[in-house]
Amino acid sequence: MQHVDMYYDGTWSGLLTTIFEIFEYKVFPITLRNSKERQQGMFQTEHEVLTQQGKADRVMNGLIAKVGKKGYAELWHTYLSELPEAPLLVVRVASYYFNDARNVRSNFAHDHILQLKKIIKSVSRERHRMKAFTRFQLLADGMYVAVIEPDFNVLPLIQKHFQDRYADQRWLIFDVKRHYGLFYDGHVTSEVTIDHTSTIANATLVDLHDQQEELYADLWKRYFKSVNIKERRNMKLHLQHVPRRYWKYLHEKSFGMEI
Repeated sequence: MQHVDMYYDGTWSGLLTTIFEIFEYKVFPITLRNSKERQQGMFQTEHEVLTQQGKADRVMNGLIAKVGKKGYAELWHTYLSELPEAPLLVVRVASYYFNDARNVRSNFAHDHILQLKKIIKSVSRERHRMKAFTRFQLLADGMYVAVIEPDFNVLPLIQKHFQDRYADQRWLIFDVKRHYGLFYDGHVTSEVTIDHTSTIANATLVDLHDQQEELYADLWKRYFKSVNIKERRNMKLHLQHVPRRYWKYLHEKSFGMEI
């Protein structure tokens, strides 16, 4: 088996194609990087992966057959973490799955499996927080807009939650860190991108608010004030559940409430 530096286009389909070609060309990835980072070296042995949906689908179906839909989803969640080590980890774990006759998804004695599970736990925690901390603002045109900035790319993981919960209204959840969002028109959800994210910053949204939005915000502020018991305040515990990095997008924080 030849050891090579591999490059792919950074997409999930590209990563699945990479897994296919590892077996097809009998190569072992020393490194795995985005093609944009490619640097031609004199002594490097490289393999450029060109994404092919047919190959990606075969790997997807093979993984589901091998470790189930949950096992496949774990690999996808790891990819969505966007951690530098995630792509190569996904490839190596998937190869491990295919090379072992057993279902080894729960083999925590394997270093790569243990590393994968730790990343999945972090991504799942961020997904849960985005479900809890996403705050919508009503605009004059009747659309609800929420701005988020999660540590990981969890928008694909919270789409169904908000689509089911707010199925009767138009909304947009925009990730300012990754410059894209999810728009629901009342029927279907689609991915949207905005080049200048400053146009959707909270300060700008205030100018587009519906007349009732400030009243709702004030009610929200009064509610938190009424349930806040100063004598029982535990800021250390509070920060464990609501880290400071989320505060700038929370109504109860942006309106001066210190709970």
